[in-house]
Amino acid sequence: MIWPLRKSPTWNEINYWALDLETSGLEPSDQILSVGMVPIRGGVIEFGAHYYSLVRPVRPQALSVEGIQAHHILPSELEAAPPLAQVLDEITQRIGRDVLVLHYGSIDLGFLRQGYKALGRRWVRPVVVDTAVLLARLGERQRQLEPHSKPYPSGLRAARARLGLPPHLEHHALWDALATAELFLALRHRLQARTLHQLI
Repeated sequence: MIWPLRKSPTWNEINYWALDLETSGLEPSDQILSVGMVPIRGGVIEFGAHYYSLVRPVRPQALSVEGIQAHHILPSELEAAPPLAQVLDEITQRIGRDVLVLHYGSIDLGFLRQGYKALGRRWVRPVVVDTAVLLARLGERQRQLEPHSKPYPSGLRAARARLGLPPHLEHHALWDALATAELFLALRHRLQARTLHQLI
């Protein structure tokens, strides 16, 4: 999406929300199990203002044991979690006119669109920065400078390691959102992006 204003603001004038979803799988029939969001304001991660929630599945009988175990989420925790409608309210409230930061955005966006549609809600169409896209740009720049250099890995853990970022707790929406926020700032610096337009 193109930034709606005529002149792109500098990158750190904008508020961002790094977001990650944990789902029961990657098929359209799968469900959102948890949401993590971490804000970046003035170019600084404000972890204290994060949002995290489990999501009560609409079809708990459709969840696989393997999917639950991968995310270390107990069925009893999901039973006590708020419904998707309530969680989407929280997401919508936070996004506002801020920018979403995602890793492989098409996956999370697909589940969010599906959730909004299932509840009869209009999709909010946020501006999105995708760290996987930024990684590809950085890799292309590196190949131009050093034709025989190794490509940048696209996975979150491997990409962070390549950029010198520490390991994190994987398959947890909040920690993956924080990891994405940190990766975004590292990539922004490496790419020397000065405006939002240069990041989308």
